[in-house]
Amino acid sequence: MFTGIIEEVGAVAQRAGSDLVIMAKRVLGDLRLGDSVAVEGVCLTVTALHDDRFVAQMSPETLHRTTLGQLKSGSAVNLERAMTMGGRFGGHFVLGHVDGVGRVASIQPQGEFSLWRFQAPGDVAKYIIPKGSIAVDGMSLTVVEPSGDTFGAAIIPATINATTLKGKRVGDAVNLEADMIGKYLHHYINVSKQGNGVTLDFLSKHGFA
Repeated sequence: MFTGIIEEVGAVAQRAGSDLVIMAKRVLGDLRLGDSVAVEGVCLTVTALHDDRFVAQMSPETLHRTTLGQLKSGSAVNLERAMTMGGRFGGHFVLGHVDGVGRVASIQPQGEFSLWRFQAPGDVAKYIIPKGSIAVDGMSLTVVEPSGDTFGAAIIPATINATTLKGKRVGDAVNLEADMIGKYLHHYINVSKQGNGVTLDFLSKHGFA
């Protein structure tokens, strides 16, 4: 489990088959073999540790469903260690299970902020709601003005400078993970609609059906 608050931007040192070698500093502090690390929002397991880098393995499913297959030596990556009990919770519940790959649709300066719009695949867009949360390359962002298959996020300069957004351009691919609570609620409502009348009556009375 992660929070969507990026700890540092690391760099890919090498890709060798399913192994991804990542140069890092801060996240190495208390990292152990078998720990989980979110790399560009993808939960990976640490398989080897060195003084200035760690190794994680990528499954065929991970390469197919995320942007990690596009990484090469020198690529910048957002990094976050799994949250600990008693730690600060500054973002939202992020599992590191990417739902789909989207694109940067536009970047519009708005004073000190920038309004970024992202295009999401249909199976992600259905979960996006105004003021809801979404993880973009592992970053916890608040949804602004969702419309069809696109949504916006107002992003401050500090976030851009401290993440891989600094190097993103219109058209670039991003990993998207919809809010976990929204996905569970959406699933519950749709499964319940196929269930008994009592459940349907309850949902209708409360505006869910």
